[in-house]
Amino acid sequence: MTTMTEAVAGAEQEVLRAELARKIDAYVKVEGPQETPMPSFFLAKRTEQTECGSASYQPEFVVFAQGEKQVTVGGVTHHCDGTSMLLTSVDLPVVSQITKASVSAPMLGLVLRLDMGLVREILSQDEFREPAAAFGARGMAVGKTPVEILRTCLRLMDLLNSPRDIPFMGNLIEREMVYRLLRSPLGRHLRAIATLGENENRTAKAVAWLKANYRKPVRVEDLAGVAQMGVSTFHHHFRSLTQMSPLQYQKRLRLHVARVRMLTEGIDAASAAFDVGYESASQFNREYSRLFGMPPMRDVKAQRVSGAEMGEGLRAS
Repeated sequence: MTTMTEAVAGAEQEVLRAELARKIDAYVKVEGPQETPMPSFFLAKRTEQTECGSASYQPEFVVFAQGEKQVTVGGVTHHCDGTSMLLTSVDLPVVSQITKASVSAPMLGLVLRLDMGLVREILSQDEFREPAAAFGARGMAVGKTPVEILRTCLRLMDLLNSPRDIPFMGNLIEREMVYRLLRSPLGRHLRAIATLGENENRTAKAVAWLKANYRKPVRVEDLAGVAQMGVSTFHHHFRSLTQMSPLQYQKRLRLHVARVRMLTEGIDAASAAFDVGYESASQFNREYSRLFGMPPMRDVKAQRVSGAEMGEGLRAS
């Protein structure tokens, strides 16, 4: 049964979400992503549903104000709507799709690119001295946006209308946003990645190495060495964090990069395959079709017809 306190909080959340959606919609004048005067903050607006798009998400925090989107990482699909916030704490290759958006009710979102140095600085404060359980930490997580974060988002939107205050106040609001995120139910996922010495932090180092070296042949033993773990322990933590094995992660990242290059640079499938590290074009075609549902060039043609964009984070679709 819903208590009176919960009902009041729910009503306030609804009012704040509607106000945030109104302000984002008024600020973003063009379809798609938009930078703001603050380098870490972005806004996004989409007025149409999209086909599945390939993207590489990096550490960032997204607050959805309106519309619906789904993001699939590994075998797990996250559903986001106007009540949702999404945290990505490590680089992840994903497939995403906007499932609800229109001209009258566009998908609207606010993005904070996460600075892990700032996250660690905040975690060093006395408020976070006691260790938090990191069990079950994930590289991507979705939850309901609490009132405190919605209020912070609105202060950020108001700040965009006061350019002279941005250099000073922008840093303060960014710090508050990170603090609120760490205090939220999603905070444990970010805290585990940012805390030096934690297994998740060491696993994240291997994820970063793999992203930087995805073209190279990889041995799990070498990645375990980067993470300073035994092979079995590393494999367990990597799958827990990314929802994929290391080799699946490499394969999906390769396919994402190849898809983007074919779409944006016009190269053929064989060239894209070899460029991202495949030794067999036929194997590339099989794995590409399995992930995206059709052969490479047919898929790229369909993407061009639909006007889909590929890239990173919320800005991808």
